[in-house]
Amino acid sequence: MEQGKENKLQRMKELSAVLLEASKAYYQESREIMSNFEYDRLYDELLQLERETGTVLAGSPTQKVGYEILSELPKEAHESPMLSLDKTKEVAVLQDWLGNQKGLLSWKLDGLTIVLTYEGGELVKAVTRGNGEIGEVITNNARVFANIPLRIPFQGQLILRGEAVIKYSDFARINEEIEDVDARYKNPRNLCSGSVRQLNNQITAQRNVNFEAFMLVRAEGAAEDGSDGTDRGQFFNSRRAQFEWLKTQGFDVVEYHEVTRETLPETVSHFAEAIQTYDIPSDGLVLLMDDIAYGESLGRTAKFPRNSIAFKWADEIRETHLQEIEWSASRTGLINPVAIFEPVELEGTTVSRASVHNISIMEALELGAGDTITVYKANMIIPQIAENLTRSGSIEIPKICPVCGGMTEIRQMNDVKSLYCTNPDCQAKKIKSFALLVSRDALNIDGLSEATLEKFIAAGFIHSYADMFHLDRHREAIISMEGFGQKSYDNLIAAVKKASDTTLPRVIFGLGITGIGLANAKMLCREFHSDFERMRHASKEELTAVDGIGAVLADAWIAYFASEKNREQTDALLAELTIEQEEESQEEAIFAGMTFVITGSVEHFANRKELQAVIEARGGKATGSVTAKTTYLINNDVTSNSSKNKKAKELGIPILSEEDFLKLLGGDSYAN
Repeated sequence: MEQGKENKLQRMKELSAVLLEASKAYYQESREIMSNFEYDRLYDELLQLERETGTVLAGSPTQKVGYEILSELPKEAHESPMLSLDKTKEVAVLQDWLGNQKGLLSWKLDGLTIVLTYEGGELVKAVTRGNGEIGEVITNNARVFANIPLRIPFQGQLILRGEAVIKYSDFARINEEIEDVDARYKNPRNLCSGSVRQLNNQITAQRNVNFEAFMLVRAEGAAEDGSDGTDRGQFFNSRRAQFEWLKTQGFDVVEYHEVTRETLPETVSHFAEAIQTYDIPSDGLVLLMDDIAYGESLGRTAKFPRNSIAFKWADEIRETHLQEIEWSASRTGLINPVAIFEPVELEGTTVSRASVHNISIMEALELGAGDTITVYKANMIIPQIAENLTRSGSIEIPKICPVCGGMTEIRQMNDVKSLYCTNPDCQAKKIKSFALLVSRDALNIDGLSEATLEKFIAAGFIHSYADMFHLDRHREAIISMEGFGQKSYDNLIAAVKKASDTTLPRVIFGLGITGIGLANAKMLCREFHSDFERMRHASKEELTAVDGIGAVLADAWIAYFASEKNREQTDALLAELTIEQEEESQEEAIFAGMTFVITGSVEHFANRKELQAVIEARGGKATGSVTAKTTYLINNDVTSNSSKNKKAKELGIPILSEEDFLKLLGGDSYAN
């Protein structure tokens, strides 16, 4: 094989792997690992290489449609495949594609495509697009969409396609109701996808999902009996007539405008201006042949129908010059590269910096000071580098940490290289470890925020855990600090004294041993009968015999206490504490092996801590976050928009009310 083609085929394999991973993240996991700009650029490169080589590799993204089905919703095959659309970013290409035909230009809505089926005037089925061949049946959810007609005048079989969407205004309202900022939805499409595919349609009903029709697939007998009000030929040969007929049946139809080759540029400009205030998410336009027979006569490719084409909005890209790479150290030791460039105007704001994310991306861009780069805003929000036009590659990776001056090292995980500080005493890391120890579930020292810890560490008041119990040695200096005074100092010392009376699980959790959360700490204490000396010298076999402690956690535990520094720091901390002896539970371990998560307010227990204690007394674990290992989520408000409810439903984890839990417990002795 000639070298040129071999290189092209290798590049095709690389592009396929990257694009498939990005597609999986977007369609299956409702997250984005690259921008639309980057995806389109790589996709177009792959398409061009396939044309040049005449080869299409198995599993190529150019031959795949949509996402794989992972939820527990029922599945159903579509009568005919639902294909993607070919796309362009150039109006001239649209004009050439349309030729002398008449077309309909409409919004390309950014939601989830749905197929509706009506029989005898009743909605009988709703199925998502799925992977284009098999979709998920979401009929119960569609019945509670904000604007889908449950009954229509037409009595024959009607099949139509449309987009389920959540408007920006509703998206903002729903996010405002979620107190936890990290739990808020990233964009309307992600929220819509989760809402449409809910296992509980009460959640769907609260989301105000709308349906915008964009294609009539079948209307059996509509024209023969004249019920459509149009001539048979006109109805079956005009998409516009179909749209208007769907409106008479009560459907909201996507906004569209009739166009010719000559009027296309003006109409595209109209949509471009309208999108600035349009309340429905859109990522482009769709141009559809109005003449049905002509459009269908064009046939289809393996992936695209030839009777329609998508127009994608081009990202606003500006050229500028890279001035330097700033290295930003985090409290986990990770050091991220940040590009600093000459300020440019993007999407109405001035930007001068963009995260480069990791070493792999920086090296792929071959960045160097003075390079000419192009920048854009991902999702019109986050500044990113699109391309490096000069690629000098002169940026040197720092060998020392910008915070502490310690040595750095490059670590590779899943083909991604990142820079880390290796100094265990790095100030950035110290703040994180001390913040964990003083947190609510550990020693719970009120008044020692991360900002305060940062000041105390910088001033040299705190070097080890035990130092926090001797802050009285620095009384005068603390009182004179900005934001402090005698009262603040007195409150802090009182909080430290109160925290010195604690429990062993809290201490163990506060040590920050990798993977050992509060629930695992409690399980260890229960199994080792709170014998810390025996616990810290336990073998791997002894540790993995504890429920919830696997080989990885056991290795982390053993590695922590293998460090002389860690042992000394732990002993010094324990010398400052009074450990309360907790009574061992005599209850039957009916929840052994089960993991619970508690959220929301409780009614039958004094508080969530009491409920947690009941679970733990019976051999169960109570953790703070919902994962695939969670057995039950306890929440009296099963229809709330909390992040935990959302995650539980996505993973198919049962949500129990307190009443349900009491039945599981085998009684209601805790009822008020």
